[in-house]
Amino acid sequence: MREAELKALFDQQAAGYDKQWAGMAPIRDALHFLLGSVFAELPQDARILCVGVGTGAELAYLAERFPGWQFTAVDPSGAMLDICRQRAERGGFFSRCRFHEGYLDTLPELPSHDGATCFLVSQFMLDAQARIGFFRQIAHRLKPGAILADADLASDILSPAYEALLRSWMTLMSSAGVTPDMLERARAAYANDVAVLPPSRVADLIEAAGFEPPVQFFQAGLMHGWCARVRAG
Repeated sequence: MREAELKALFDQQAAGYDKQWAGMAPIRDALHFLLGSVFAELPQDARILCVGVGTGAELAYLAERFPGWQFTAVDPSGAMLDICRQRAERGGFFSRCRFHEGYLDTLPELPSHDGATCFLVSQFMLDAQARIGFFRQIAHRLKPGAILADADLASDILSPAYEALLRSWMTLMSSAGVTPDMLERARAAYANDVAVLPPSRVADLIEAAGFEPPVQFFQAGLMHGWCARVRAG
């Protein structure tokens, strides 16, 4: 899916996005719970880059848990970013956030960040070199030794396990109240617009972008999470 098409899709879904996926909140909450421990060693005044922040769920979690942190929230969807701003205003952490509508390569140069989140973003890059380049852009915005937390759908789609996981994942979404039309769109996207790669391959792409070998810290169904430090030098 091209960048303009992806932006238009999320602009269209923004108003009802959180409600649509509310039934999947236990997975999101588990990811955030573990994310807090991954980032716990960062300084009390850490700067965090949230790439593809969407409606700001992980930003809100981190802002509440770490009241001294500052955030740079980046998303190409203006509609999604508006909801993120509203969430920050309601949560009382708006003054600790900088919002940027656009892709990461359009973000002005800023002081380097101590950590970054990138959840369900890189999977939309079908070309491996483009995905490495994307992770390299994140590394460029981070201090040496800073931590990236990335989450994407991942599996070996040629293995029998993938079919079992996919059926389970679709059943889970259905029981969580995801509408039939959204399920069909998700199934079509996984086949055509999402680079569902083996977890080890995703880790290799992150490492190739200038990070130390990633450590997988999370899995729920098809969703996997990795953390990795920027290599010194």
